[in-house]
Amino acid sequence: MTTDAPAKQIHPNGKPERLRHRRDFIRASKLGLRFNAPVFSVQAVPQTPDASVPPPKISPRFGITVTKKVSGAVGRNRIRRRLKEALRAGGRLGALPGQDYVIIARREALTASFADLIFHMTESFTRLKSRKGSREPRKHKDGQSAR
Repeated sequence: MTTDAPAKQIHPNGKPERLRHRRDFIRASKLGLRFNAPVFSVQAVPQTPDASVPPPKISPRFGITVTKKVSGAVGRNRIRRRLKEALRAGGRLGALPGQDYVIIARREALTASFADLIFHMTESFTRLKSRKGSREPRKHKDGQSAR
């Protein structure tokens, strides 16, 4: 049985692509560029190349991390929902195709206005875009390169 449906849609139903594997979060932490905003921190790293999809067609993927240190379960879920909605509503305007982004929330994300969340997201993505390729690999505490 064959179908004429495309293999992978870019942002179906307005939902951004998600990071689903722990290894992608760790790769962003070790190798990625970082930008700190008042309500969250954003890490960006290029996606691993996929031979089946040309690089300009690969949509950016997003992962959201909210630690227990930030709030209890209700607060963490509320922050996660607010950040996901900010991504859907236009926060990914500055996101580059072929990049993985990890958003690490802070406590301030719970009380910040929705307009501030969107503003800080677009600012973070554009700042990371301007830094792309202009930084050396991160160093470990022992002085070794992370790569």
